[in-house]
Amino acid sequence: MRDVVSGIEAHARATSAQAEPEDRVHTLAVYGAFALIAAIVFGTLSYHPF
Repeated sequence: MRDVVSGIEAHARATSAQAEPEDRVHTLAVYGAFALIAAIVFGTLSYHPF
């Protein structure tokens, strides 16, 4: 059983170590877009013109 668990952990470490820099940039861009949308939505909800 330990061999199976250690094999899964080794595979998880290998796949996370192979993350491309472009993938990180795309992930950051997606989260940034969501943060910008949330800021605009919450900003317009709290704005009272009258």
